[in-house]
Amino acid sequence: MFVFHWIVGVLIGAVLLAALARRLGAPYPAFLALGGVGLAFLPGVPNLSLDPELALALFLAPVLMDAGYDTSLRDLVRNWRPIAGLAVGAVAATTAAVAAVATWLVPDMPLSAAIVLGAVVAPPDAVAALSVLSHVSLPHRLATILRGESLLNDAGSLLIYRLGVAAAVTGHFSVGEVAPAFLIGVVGSLVAGPLAAFVYLRILRRVEDAASAIVLQFSAAFGLWMTAEAVELSGVLTVVSFAIAVARRAPGQTPPRVRVISNAVWETAIFVLNVLAFVLIGNQIGPILERLSPEQELSYALVAGAVVATVVLVRIAWVLPASLIRHLGVSG
Repeated sequence: MFVFHWIVGVLIGAVLLAALARRLGAPYPAFLALGGVGLAFLPGVPNLSLDPELALALFLAPVLMDAGYDTSLRDLVRNWRPIAGLAVGAVAATTAAVAAVATWLVPDMPLSAAIVLGAVVAPPDAVAALSVLSHVSLPHRLATILRGESLLNDAGSLLIYRLGVAAAVTGHFSVGEVAPAFLIGVVGSLVAGPLAAFVYLRILRRVEDAASAIVLQFSAAFGLWMTAEAVELSGVLTVVSFAIAVARRAPGQTPPRVRVISNAVWETAIFVLNVLAFVLIGNQIGPILERLSPEQELSYALVAGAVVATVVLVRIAWVLPASLIRHLGVSG
């Protein structure tokens, strides 16, 4: 019962933080993460933990579904070069830089472990990026590029991550052993998503009740994610391609009343999931600090700060030259 009271209190606090963020003109996810960190230091706060696979399905699947539904395939195709540059090139460069910094600061860290660390932190978190994009005003093209990257950057990072894990387990680094299965998974995901959308739309045409339609939408998001992961496809790419395919047909065959109610429910659900996700992320600082001695806290903080700085600087170094080249090309 205490955990339930705590969750209710967190939701009320999140509403207040979101109102403060809107007043200050700042994205509310940053306030939620800071609030979660603050909660971690309060006495009596429950130490909540979720199974990683459950957390991904619970928090990522509906957010990607909602974002994919609002994403234009035409805009993605039109801006495929900068999106691919960020989703693949920037992720690879960030992974390499983080791995170099980590092995320099922690000489005992194996290179494979450093690569895994880089692959984990290189792609911007989809939940955070999409949440921020929904609450800031950006030029349409820039928003499209950032949204497209946040939807697709897991593909490149996943390949690097699997290579690093395989190297840590087997002791050798081989792209040839992992790449074929990875490429099959990517292609399979991009095919499975639209196929599932075809079946889903045929079912949706027979549903006229708003509540049933909304339950079907969430069930599709969670069910498709879990099925894709179970058959070793990419849950991210499967859900995103499914949502984009559905968005091209669903509005024309969904009654207006169902669309209005559905949009309100999804907006509320995404807000609640974002609240829980960011608060839980911030709250993890407590259990981490409990496992460290005072001496380790300082050294780990320095390494973490260096990794964060590396990620930020590499992203800036990657984006600025590309932006400058495009600006000069337009000016010329």
